[in-house]
Amino acid sequence: MNMQASIAGAVPLVSWGVIRARGADAASFLHGQLTNDFTGLGTSQARLAGYCSAKGRLLASFIAWKSNDGDILLACHASVLPATLKRLSMFVLRAQCKLSDVSAEVPLLGLAGAAAEAHLDGLSPWGKREVGGAHVIRLPDAAGVPRAWVAGPHDIGDVPALAPDDWRWLEVQSGIPVIEAATAEHFVPQMLNFELVGGVNFQKGCYPGQEIVARAQYRGTVKRRMFLFDADATLHAGQEVFHSADPGQPAGLVANAAPQPGGHGSSALVEVKLAALDGGSLHAGAPDGPLLVQRVMPYVVPLEADQTA
Repeated sequence: MNMQASIAGAVPLVSWGVIRARGADAASFLHGQLTNDFTGLGTSQARLAGYCSAKGRLLASFIAWKSNDGDILLACHASVLPATLKRLSMFVLRAQCKLSDVSAEVPLLGLAGAAAEAHLDGLSPWGKREVGGAHVIRLPDAAGVPRAWVAGPHDIGDVPALAPDDWRWLEVQSGIPVIEAATAEHFVPQMLNFELVGGVNFQKGCYPGQEIVARAQYRGTVKRRMFLFDADATLHAGQEVFHSADPGQPAGLVANAAPQPGGHGSSALVEVKLAALDGGSLHAGAPDGPLLVQRVMPYVVPLEADQTA
């Protein structure tokens, strides 16, 4: 069965929320807090970014963009938004930057398939344009399905409804991780391939956890990576994964998961020890739990730690 053939339509993204950064220092403030470059962010693009603890562990992940009036919008999983907004606000200090939760003011709508194509107007992945005060962002395709966000009130016309689980499955298939409350502070960005999908800028200045993230990149200490798996069972974020040869301790953690469209089981993005991919089998939840079957990622993931210090 071609699972992606029927995935088309629109769905409110109620599991996401939006933080707005407004003020003359908004870009420079975020530049000093997040893993990506915000001083060079234009109004025709969106980008990924992470917010790390001092230990280099991701507290939140964002899709971020700048509006034509200069505000910067940060979309993150709703489960981490309150804590993230509170923590970021503690460091604003004298910067001319006001942070606020604008999830109600800037609702997010996911478009997939033909519904997305109708609004892309030639946008490349991560391209962004404004239409009637709303922001249209092209996301990378997932499982061959075009995807887009509409952020803010906008009339998209007569578009069929898309099941929320089908959209979540596309998010998993994209290979782009989303930090949820169940996984906050568990991963250094490279464990989730965050630098492979454009979420980390290694040329920018300091931010919380920057030294640890840089050390992992340049000293060959990335020994865990994220891969795509299927299982004939329900999987969920934060679920431990075990290897058949070492059942006494977890070998990884589910980052994101979603039911497979029209079928049985789940697809998941799973952070796992690279050594655990060399023979044996991986199981969800317990050493004798559901078998995880590895699938092909939409990008190349290094199977050995980088030794190019």
